[in-house]
Amino acid sequence: MPEDGIQYVYQEVKKVYPNVKINPSIQLPTSAYFAARNRYRADSLIDFLDRKTPAGYITIGLTTKDISTKKDTIPDWGVMGLGFCPGKACIASTFRLSKTALWEQLFKVAIHESGHTQGLPHCNVATCFMRDAEGHNTTNEEKEFCPACKKLLAEKGWRF
Repeated sequence: MPEDGIQYVYQEVKKVYPNVKINPSIQLPTSAYFAARNRYRADSLIDFLDRKTPAGYITIGLTTKDISTKKDTIPDWGVMGLGFCPGKACIASTFRLSKTALWEQLFKVAIHESGHTQGLPHCNVATCFMRDAEGHNTTNEEKEFCPACKKLLAEKGWRF
């Protein structure tokens, strides 16, 4: 992940979740690699990051690699990101993002997946960061957390 992308996501996340730090980069675990599709299993990456994340913290993994997960009857669905709801770790990838506004889109995927770690489900508000992408990159339409999502996150120490 290029340093400018890491710094952009860091600065934007810090605006709403002030207890943020950048950890050193680590190699993606080979156990998460799905050779048949030349991509990484997002759920396996989250499990890996979860084991390294202390209680009371969340880890946002950032990658440029293609990631996927199981969705309904589709065993290998390519995704922009994934976060367990709730959980301690999530993953966001640039692979499916537009090359214009790349870092802004990566931030929006990262903040969306971080919202899942805090227990937020998908939201029906079209401009909310928690909107379900439904197989498309909708990040350019997302502007902020809606009032209901902000309320839940504020109760968990996020600031708006």
